[in-house]
Amino acid sequence: MNRKKILTGALILTAAGVITRILGFVYRIYMSNLMGAEGMGLYQLILPVYTLAWSIACAGFNTTVSKLTAQERAKGEFGNMSRMLKQSVVITTVLGVFLTFALYFGAEILAEYFFRDARVVLPLQILSLAFPFMAAGTCFRGYFIGLQEAKIPAFNQVLEQIVRMIVIYFIAAAFVPRGLEYAAAAALIAIVAEEIFSFGFVFVAYKLHKKKRRAVLGAVMNKLPTLTSSQTLGLIFGMALPLTGNRVAGSLLTAWENVLIPQRLQMYGLPATEAIAEFGRIQGMAVPLIFFPTAVLTALSVTLVPAVAEAAAAKDFRGISSVASKALLFASVTGMGAASLFVFFAHELGMAIYNQPIGFMLQLLGVMAPFIYMQILLSGVLNGLGCQMFIFRNSLISSGICITFIFLFVPQFGLTAYIFGWLVSLVVVIALGLRKIREFMPIEMAFNRWFLRPLATAVVAGFVARFLADRFFLEAAGLRIGLTVSIVILAAIYFFGVLLSGAISRDEIKRLFARKT
Repeated sequence: MNRKKILTGALILTAAGVITRILGFVYRIYMSNLMGAEGMGLYQLILPVYTLAWSIACAGFNTTVSKLTAQERAKGEFGNMSRMLKQSVVITTVLGVFLTFALYFGAEILAEYFFRDARVVLPLQILSLAFPFMAAGTCFRGYFIGLQEAKIPAFNQVLEQIVRMIVIYFIAAAFVPRGLEYAAAAALIAIVAEEIFSFGFVFVAYKLHKKKRRAVLGAVMNKLPTLTSSQTLGLIFGMALPLTGNRVAGSLLTAWENVLIPQRLQMYGLPATEAIAEFGRIQGMAVPLIFFPTAVLTALSVTLVPAVAEAAAAKDFRGISSVASKALLFASVTGMGAASLFVFFAHELGMAIYNQPIGFMLQLLGVMAPFIYMQILLSGVLNGLGCQMFIFRNSLISSGICITFIFLFVPQFGLTAYIFGWLVSLVVVIALGLRKIREFMPIEMAFNRWFLRPLATAVVAGFVARFLADRFFLEAAGLRIGLTVSIVILAAIYFFGVLLSGAISRDEIKRLFARKT
């Protein structure tokens, strides 16, 4: 397993992810100022439909194309790679077109019987136009990830966000004054424009890349497929269907969660508009903040899938074990640092970024950060090992736990019950995931290094940074500048504390940049 290649791909995708998330935060701040908490809540109600469509037409095929491309590339079977990509594009595009017609003509039914809000009809109909472009584009991105050519998907990721921001900037003035329905419609028009542009970009990149590789490899690139069409379809569906089922079930359950939360908050005693606003604060503001630091982990998880798949095909379980252990340690260390930031500076973050009182939500969610981050990397390892059905089952268990807490306890305890249920589901799924990985190979699980040392360091860094912020920075320099200085101090103390405590050694950092395991 070439660790340098994994690292390089992860760093490229990380850089793109960080830039995209920064742009995304600028976008969300702009949108929250335009739409308010209730408008963000309406927008968040619609987004699960987008996620569901992506799950049906894209999710399974993205990972499938990535993994199969990596496998066939390792064998030098370029003909099989081309056939798999073409078949995947055709299948996903047909699915995308079907979903477009289904949502466009079924929007009123969904609005009446599922969302119980007529304002979602127009945004849903606009959103439906994005699906064919989204479906085809995701296959090409999976192809480049499988080749471990991360630059194209990374550049595309950044450009997508820029296109969305440009579109919303030019159309917001015409739509927002007409009400929340049209404000949400403007946001969905931006998504459609983003998906159309994204497809065009990756398609042109694929054509140019193929032409370049043919010039370099010559006759090798023209090698005929050794697998028949039915065989490649079998491989595609054999992997894509469990993944798609996993994502679809997860998306359906997430959509149900998002509809249930405002309804159960009304039973808690909140008026309908305030329930939607509260939902908008947690899902549209607090949760994206928690996930902001995961750019590094998401990129590493994506690059782990083809890398682990290649190593598993070569029976290099020692290499997989080494990389998986380091990746999970990295997730824990990153999560503890993020938790320290969100727990100790929750109020300041909410006011500085959104000018909204989301501090208590951020503190509760911050405690979950290490578990959220570890689950992201566990999914990458398990996907690479081919454990799609296991992931599917875990996803159902996780959603079942969350929905149970929403249904039974949110009417009594509010959003605190939802957050606690999410935490319980993460702990259960991580425990099951680690147990599954150990069926394949031994994996280092040093509780002291993975949890205790990073936790102690995070607590010390948080207390010191908080003390210095209250004493010197927040009042003297103002909220945003004082918060920025405090974050830098916390990060510096935590980084050096992690090294000094031995949670991560200098040798491990050096080996991370070594060429091979």
